[in-house]
Amino acid sequence: MPVREGLALYAAAAEAAGLGLPLLEVGTYCGRSTILLADAARAAGTVVVTVDHHRGSEEQQPGWEYHDPTVVDPEVGLMDTLPTFRRTLHKAGLEEYVVAVVGRSPQVAKVWAGEVGLVFIDGGHTDEHATADYEGWAPRVAPGGLLVIHDVFPDPADGGQAPYRIYLRALESGAFTEVSVTDSLRVLRRTGA
Repeated sequence: MPVREGLALYAAAAEAAGLGLPLLEVGTYCGRSTILLADAARAAGTVVVTVDHHRGSEEQQPGWEYHDPTVVDPEVGLMDTLPTFRRTLHKAGLEEYVVAVVGRSPQVAKVWAGEVGLVFIDGGHTDEHATADYEGWAPRVAPGGLLVIHDVFPDPADGGQAPYRIYLRALESGAFTEVSVTDSLRVLRRTGA
């Protein structure tokens, strides 16, 4: 995550943490954005729940642009970012402010019962995955809470379109109003049902 987007994410998290509800992240990878969310949660006396299967998204698989062979588990031959994520939290001193849920976002959303102050969607970038993340978690954003979507590219030449489509869907729903745009990061506030 570029610095400008990271600062915007932190600002959104600090604001949303003021609601006293957990902050929720979809798509942890190795934990860079989790640190930003956790620091804001720590300051407000709440926690971050981060949801990821830790097997990497499409573009992180072997043969793709963002593949990192150092996070492949040699025993099973699959990506496993969980150990790196845990080390990241430990080094940052933020472990006690993060609840890591290892699982697929739609499955976790089905068993989640409460509201959250913020949902940060930065998981899979296919239409299937982005849509499932949006449908599973956007309804959990409390009134006045924030929905943050990463990798929103209006121009297809700049990046994948699935995050852009869920961003448009959120605006068209009437439930969310745009608060800020920082490069590919969009922050929306729940203002309706």
